[in-house]
Amino acid sequence: MAAEIVNPRSDRGTDQDGGAEPLDSFDPAFALHRGGKMAVQATVPVRDKDDLSLAYTPGVARVCTAIAEQPELVHDYTWKSSVVAVVTDGTAVLGLGDIGPEASLPVMEGKAILFKQFGGVDAVPIALDCTDADEIVETVVRLAPSFGGVNLEDISAPRCFEIERKLQERLDIPVFHDDQHGTAVVTLAALRNAARLSGRGIGELRAVISGAGAAGVAIAKMLVEAGIGDVAVSDRKGVVSADREDLTPVKRELAEFTNKAGITGSLEDALAGADVFIGVSGGTVPESAVASMAEGAFVFAMANPNPEVHPDVAHKYAAVVATGRSDFPNQINNVLAFPGIFAGALQVRASRITEGMKIAAAEALAGVVGDDLAADYVIPSPFDERVAPAVTAAVAAAARAEGVARR
Repeated sequence: MAAEIVNPRSDRGTDQDGGAEPLDSFDPAFALHRGGKMAVQATVPVRDKDDLSLAYTPGVARVCTAIAEQPELVHDYTWKSSVVAVVTDGTAVLGLGDIGPEASLPVMEGKAILFKQFGGVDAVPIALDCTDADEIVETVVRLAPSFGGVNLEDISAPRCFEIERKLQERLDIPVFHDDQHGTAVVTLAALRNAARLSGRGIGELRAVISGAGAAGVAIAKMLVEAGIGDVAVSDRKGVVSADREDLTPVKRELAEFTNKAGITGSLEDALAGADVFIGVSGGTVPESAVASMAEGAFVFAMANPNPEVHPDVAHKYAAVVATGRSDFPNQINNVLAFPGIFAGALQVRASRITEGMKIAAAEALAGVVGDDLAADYVIPSPFDERVAPAVTAAVAAAARAEGVARR
């Protein structure tokens, strides 16, 4: 029997055995999570001995032998081409930080059910009890034969960059770190529509990103790939620039392709006259810094639960405001991207996910808004049923165009 979850600080009374009352009884989140949020379900019946002989022995042996002789048949006769491993080490979990593999499981289960709900993709949560980058890579490589793709999740920077790069080099299936690229795809989609609403092209904009972690670096790379006029990234010590001597290798690389204007100093210095603020770091941006931005600016303050700039403040100065929260308009939510991206990649058995596939996903996502574009609607809702099909089709087409599709 599973151990009962109790709150040691609760004064809600005791149960019949004298123990603390279960959290389920007064917290709906615990009630929903009891027993987990997902299960394995068979797709074929096993009603009698004939079914059993086909689903298992002796019938299964014929399928195994065929796959041994023609390995590519594994995609047709197993679940491999429709299932993703959601892998974490629990070091950077959903704003909670380094809480460990066991505590990360509710989030990984949640990610898995979002894959299924929004993209029709099966996913398996895998929480690893190791944090060494090479150990994680070796473990995932050994698990890879069972999966059609790998979604890296909630792994702290800068290790997440190394882990993704090494896995991409060693595996011939899509590897995608959602904290980086999912965030970047949705941000680009919203920014494209905000620019369209203001009658400008993305190449006319100067953006400032607060946060040089996984999301900030990926957003910067994608904005440059998409043709942004300029983008500067700020960390705790100020703007990432080539003249700083305290940069990590990742930030040194970042300095090479960002900040063409050569801005130095603080985040507040960089925001003066900027067209776009993108927050992926937490903290609070002073109202005076927001007021110093260009007329008609865009503020994407995506920290949860507390945006870097509260929407009430942002709306005083910005033409378009977006957050990471569901209770304000224009939510930048990764669920708009990763289910469709993997669905498209798996559909064509892509060997990897390219920059072109990510850009295609962003363009498709932006396109869903269409003629309904408005200041409070630059990005669609995750519950818009057009989102996943549009992203899936665009990613599949891009994979074929870029030569990474295998069917």
